[in-house]
Amino acid sequence: MNLQISFCSEQSDLNDEHDFMVFHKYSDECTFGLIGAVCKVSGLPLADVLEVFGEYFLTYCMRHGYDKMLRTLGGDFISFVQNLDSLHALLSMTYKNISAPSFRCERETDGSVTLHYYTIRPGLYPIVLGLVKAVARDLYHQAASVKFLSKSQHIIEGGKTQEHVIFKVQLVDVKDQKKQLSVRNLEVFKPAVREGFQISADQFCHAFPYHIIFNEYLEIQQCGRMIQRVLNCPICVGMKMSELFDIIHPIMKFTIENIRTFINSVFMLGVRIRKNGHRFTLKGQMIWLEDIKHMIFISSPRISSLTELMEMNVFLSDIPLYDVTRELVLLNQQRIAEIDVAKQLDETTAKLKLTSKALENEQKKTEELLSQMLPKKIADDLKNGRQVKAEKFETATILFTDIVTFTNIASACPPMDIVNLLNELYNRFDQKTNDYEVYKVETIGDAYMVVSGVPTKTDKHAQPVADFAMEIVEEASKVRSPITGKPIQIRVGIHSGPVVAGVVGKKMPRYCLFGDTVNTASRMESHGVPGRIHMSGSTAKVLMNDDKSDYILRDRGVIEVKGKGSMNTYILIGKGIKTLNEPNDSNNTTINPDVDNQPSNVLLAVSAFLLIVSVMAGILICIIRQRKVGTINDDEIELEEPNCVDETTKLTGDKNTL
Repeated sequence: MNLQISFCSEQSDLNDEHDFMVFHKYSDECTFGLIGAVCKVSGLPLADVLEVFGEYFLTYCMRHGYDKMLRTLGGDFISFVQNLDSLHALLSMTYKNISAPSFRCERETDGSVTLHYYTIRPGLYPIVLGLVKAVARDLYHQAASVKFLSKSQHIIEGGKTQEHVIFKVQLVDVKDQKKQLSVRNLEVFKPAVREGFQISADQFCHAFPYHIIFNEYLEIQQCGRMIQRVLNCPICVGMKMSELFDIIHPIMKFTIENIRTFINSVFMLGVRIRKNGHRFTLKGQMIWLEDIKHMIFISSPRISSLTELMEMNVFLSDIPLYDVTRELVLLNQQRIAEIDVAKQLDETTAKLKLTSKALENEQKKTEELLSQMLPKKIADDLKNGRQVKAEKFETATILFTDIVTFTNIASACPPMDIVNLLNELYNRFDQKTNDYEVYKVETIGDAYMVVSGVPTKTDKHAQPVADFAMEIVEEASKVRSPITGKPIQIRVGIHSGPVVAGVVGKKMPRYCLFGDTVNTASRMESHGVPGRIHMSGSTAKVLMNDDKSDYILRDRGVIEVKGKGSMNTYILIGKGIKTLNEPNDSNNTTINPDVDNQPSNVLLAVSAFLLIVSVMAGILICIIRQRKVGTINDDEIELEEPNCVDETTKLTGDKNTL
């Protein structure tokens, strides 16, 4: 139900915080937009939705404090309808500038009631159908059968179009219900009048200072003493009512026929001549004097506040003592203040809802940010003020990755390209952490670390990490190097073992892992093969101990691991029918960064250079000795042929030795 209400609000472009406040008036466009959305969501025709709305509207009014007012409006259904205009006139003092409809009833000889509905807002008459049924049922315990008879439109004062709809209402008393006390059941009393008793026109004008008597031609025959002051002009017998006043309510043309048609309605006449930009309004009752064929309008000034009294230059002393307008002005002054407070409270409540919603969104963002920095379990403990102690986990699986030749890429690319490369790669990795039960511990440069089995302990901690590793190897191949434009490669190392985990720091808390397992997992990565998943024997054992395991491992054999000695490791190449695309190793130069155990090309080049230098030095020594022998004088040394041969042989032998 709440989802449907929310969907209706979205369809009608209305906001729950802004567009549903009690003391605010909304345009018909908002109303029809909401009704149209209800029709779309429910699949019901417009007329049916409006009729249901009319039935519920009575319930809504009674729930919001208008129940006593509605129950005392009339003793029967007809009296209720006839006094609806009075109720609307009262509500217009609170809700300014409302376009209220008008109703009148006619009792027919067959017991039915002809209901006339007038409005300047066309298309809403199905609401009356539901409203009439609800009033008869809930207030008078009657079943109402309402039949639509006709609809017409007329041009009224001000060029507005008025819609006139006629209904036929048949009322039936509901069984097993107590009949309401009706005016028809009361005894009719005749007024006591002394024959020959008369009141003078002057006394009548003084007693009713706001009355007007006019004939069938709307010509004024008599008026109260305050009328001339209100009009601010002398009134002469024979002046036209339609020239001095406009009928504000009921909305109709100013004719004697229309007035007699609405004889049971409350009339409001507005003075055509405005005073200080304000229009004086008279509210009262039209009474047809059949004997003299005249109409008398007995009224009171329609003033609802002390501010209006001052604007109209009218005083409380100008209102008769018997007129309740005096009390109404004073009471309504307090009522206006209360409504202003209620309106402000309504607006403040709406703002508070928005603020509360915004705060809730910010809290969600904070929780999301905290959950990215810390595991949810740890984040909840910190949020609730609980101290998080370091905890030892007997077994967990840790994964490390890094980018192959990242140092070369970083040295040859602008820093922004490196940031974009890592951002694209880590976004792909982060998405995969949500698909598997692994927690991202941290990233440092091109190193990416995840763990499973921490902080939530589980026996199946190696499987999620292995599945995650296969996914990120494929994801990394979709990211291209900014230097070569070719897919990058990553090394992946996995190891399982005991670990200690806890929150470190207060200003920027981090969830850190400690122990030899972390170091060994890092060694598995650094001694790994580009594009492959390298794991220790302990991880392989955990994976293969499961009877349902379908992981495919290749024994890499025993390798020398820096700081760990000899270790038997494995390469994860697939799972079930899925196998990883292994790269061509001939393109890979160095697969082990441990220069102590495996000499590099630079070391080989240096050794070869030193050997060449040694050989050239021997040759040079031999040449020098030959030249020295050739410079000895014949007089000083007697040369013997055999000795020369021996010396040459000796030198040759020394050269060969060198």
